[in-house]
Amino acid sequence: MKQHIDAITVKTDGQKLYNFTSAIENWISAKNLKTGILNLSILHTSASLIVQENADPDVMKDMKNFFNKLVPMDGKSYIHSAEGKDDMPAHIKSALTNSHLSLSVNKGQLVLGTWQGLYLFEHRIESHTRTVNLHYLGD
Repeated sequence: MKQHIDAITVKTDGQKLYNFTSAIENWISAKNLKTGILNLSILHTSASLIVQENADPDVMKDMKNFFNKLVPMDGKSYIHSAEGKDDMPAHIKSALTNSHLSLSVNKGQLVLGTWQGLYLFEHRIESHTRTVNLHYLGD
């Protein structure tokens, strides 16, 4: 039984979804991991992690637009706005999505569907460097 704990960073340039699947696949390969469970945790409260379609970029645009309609940045609906009009909406969007993902690794490969990818969903409108913690248990 192996256990590995590590972190990767994802640089963002504003509100959208960032595919980081290849970074995780490269990490699995570099560590020579075979079969187990990989837990991913984002160490921020204004961005999140999701599994989403990786074939049509319009899906990413529609996701961003949907969440902006669901949780508007109107500047009137929220008390907390210490870091700008996107501050509280970013926290709400993060609460509605995922801060953790648990994924299977089988035969050295991340188990995802044909059209699935791993995305960091940046909810803030400014650039950030986000940290994703990786914790693997398995062979």
